[in-house]
Amino acid sequence: MDDLNLETIKPNPEGDGTKFDLPSRLLDASGLGVDRLPMLHVVFDRMARQFIDTLRQMAASAPYIAVKSVDNERIGDVLDQYDEKAIVAVLHAQEWDARILLGFDRAFIYSMVEVLLGGDGEEEALEENRGLTNVEQRLAYKMFAEAALALESAFEAIADTSLKVERLETRMEFAQTGRRSNPCVIARMTAEIIGREGEIFIIIPQSVLNPLRQNLAQVLSGEMAGRDTRWTKQFQQEVQKTEVELTAVLEEQRLSLDEVAQFEVGMVLELNATPKTPVKLECNSQPLFNCRLGQVAGNYTVRVDELIQQEGELLDDILSN
Repeated sequence: MDDLNLETIKPNPEGDGTKFDLPSRLLDASGLGVDRLPMLHVVFDRMARQFIDTLRQMAASAPYIAVKSVDNERIGDVLDQYDEKAIVAVLHAQEWDARILLGFDRAFIYSMVEVLLGGDGEEEALEENRGLTNVEQRLAYKMFAEAALALESAFEAIADTSLKVERLETRMEFAQTGRRSNPCVIARMTAEIIGREGEIFIIIPQSVLNPLRQNLAQVLSGEMAGRDTRWTKQFQQEVQKTEVELTAVLEEQRLSLDEVAQFEVGMVLELNATPKTPVKLECNSQPLFNCRLGQVAGNYTVRVDELIQQEGELLDDILSN
């Protein structure tokens, strides 16, 4: 028997003359293997790093979070593993019209709550299986919301979407995002803080990832895959708050050192400038704009007329952005 060539394009069995790609049909039938989606690992790594940065701003001691595994499983099988051991946030992805499950095990929540309330881990870890207090629920909701933002930002290189926390569930039978028999991708992360270990997990139905398969199968450049858009935006905002000193130059004259040495108190220097002479606006001795001199309520003013072109500088790019 001849070997089957998976690259062969054959006529549609329906006889309508259309073509179909046999490898794509086989991949669709077998499901999305995480080994064929290398960008998934990049997404979850970025989510972990950004979540760490956020928690560092909330608590004196930041946790260590790292991706432990990314696997294909059934939704029901995963939820059974965390029954009575974790709390799950149901995230709504509006652009995808789908829901994703984000979970923290109780050890991670108890440890983070202790740190957020000023604890240092000297007391023994709480091991009893109990419900969260009102304060713990509010802090847990805040952590879920920040983790959702981190995951949303991590997916920006693949597809834009907004993730909002719909509700929190402590019973896994109510944390549903499709039929229990449906396949999903489960990402597990190890979280360590104040000497204690916890776990974070993310459940994404395969039906959500199917439309993103091509983007997830491509390995993007290190710059694009590693870019932290939230940090970039914050950096830009802080730079724009920087105070700078502007100098309006009406006229400049070149004098010899001997002429300057003969200056005396009360001496008058004549300028060739007139009220119509352009005023040069500078910052750090760098000319920026040509302006027109004016006066309002007894104060001198300048009106920006035109940009001074800077050869070999990035001023145009900066101003255009």
